[in-house]
Amino acid sequence: MRDAAQGGQRLFGENYVQELVTKAAEVPETVEWHFIGALQSNKVRHIAGLVSLIHSVDRPSLAEEISRQWGKLGMSADVLIQVNISRESTKSGTSAAELIKLVRSVAELPHLRIRGLMTMPPFFDDPEGARPFFRELRRLSGEIAAEEIPGVAMTELSMGMSGDFEVAVEEGATLVRVGSAIFGERSYR
Repeated sequence: MRDAAQGGQRLFGENYVQELVTKAAEVPETVEWHFIGALQSNKVRHIAGLVSLIHSVDRPSLAEEISRQWGKLGMSADVLIQVNISRESTKSGTSAAELIKLVRSVAELPHLRIRGLMTMPPFFDDPEGARPFFRELRRLSGEIAAEEIPGVAMTELSMGMSGDFEVAVEEGATLVRVGSAIFGERSYR
């Protein structure tokens, strides 16, 4: 990561709170951090003020804790609402049916700004299999934007990873998660 930062990479994402905190302390360059993994409410305080965007807000209690922790710093957090379009039980995210309700409740929190949506489709050997899921997230984003809810801007769509990011970009992704394409597969200690 230090080599990438020294080479000009300025935006990094991390899935795990402890790894983010450790890596942020070790990368001396001025970089921007996004938290992209499932986030537990009791770990929010560790990343408060450290990340510029949280991709994985999927419930009111998490949003409330983020607002509370950023509020202690006199700051506001930018967040994405995670949508489980595939309805897989192994994935986090609100349902498409509950999305607008969650967006409205999160938008009322004083130290949060909703900047868009995030999804993770099922894995497909052929990236084209993910296209309908990406297209649906873009459609949902348009529906929310049309509501003109204060504090909500649908400027970001976080979707696509190393194996399907080209299709995601074709469907409107503004943020793609391509860590394994750059850094290789994650090694677990």
